[in-house]
Amino acid sequence: MRIYAAKDYADLSRKAANIISAQVIMKPNAVLGLATGSTPVGAYRQLIEWYNKGDVDFFQISSVNLDEYKGLSGEHDQSYRYFMNHNFFDHINIKKENTNVPNGLAPDAETECRRYNHVIKSLGGIDLQLLGIGGNGHIGFNEPGAAFEKETHLVTLTEQTRESNARFFAGLDEVPTHAFTMGIKSIMSAKKILLLATGENKAKALYDSFFGPVTPGVPASILQLHNDCTIIADEEALSLIREKTNWKDVNYDN
Repeated sequence: MRIYAAKDYADLSRKAANIISAQVIMKPNAVLGLATGSTPVGAYRQLIEWYNKGDVDFFQISSVNLDEYKGLSGEHDQSYRYFMNHNFFDHINIKKENTNVPNGLAPDAETECRRYNHVIKSLGGIDLQLLGIGGNGHIGFNEPGAAFEKETHLVTLTEQTRESNARFFAGLDEVPTHAFTMGIKSIMSAKKILLLATGENKAKALYDSFFGPVTPGVPASILQLHNDCTIIADEEALSLIREKTNWKDVNYDN
């Protein structure tokens, strides 16, 4: 596990983009596991800037996204397919047919989950998985109590998660109640993991995940057992770690 402190959101985004671009440069046909939400947007913008300068090329890259709302089409402006197109894919030279997001309109959830698991395996697995973290330690839509051995599955979203995402919709009633998500097993199968965290509201989740016991009650805690996990967090997100541990250095490796 490696933890890097970022001075601010711009610094965090640059550091994250550096790691992602290095993966792409070292393996031009890499499989990237991608995330949505506000946290990775800055990294995507930095990668787009470097692509426009000719510093990084996505032509051979494949991608698989963590999750998608059940019931939303890819054209819905709050779907994660729309998010990825708008914030990243439409601005680089990745082939759209090589980008994968669960089908929110799939008529049969079990069939869609099996299909998505097959997609990941057929690509040879994920080389680098990008993650955010929820205030309760969830990764993807794997909420506290989720079994560590699950692959892609359909989840019922908690009220806390729906309320957190309501700001993106017209109101809470518009937020879907279910979503497809990669499971913990799928995430842990990635060769490398990069987790980003910003803000004081993520401080407890970050501390519990990486300095507490490994427990399904804190889904991200399983990442302690991954052999190549990097965390980049700003000072607010790191505040509880600094307060409760002897960790003081900018870079931490154990």
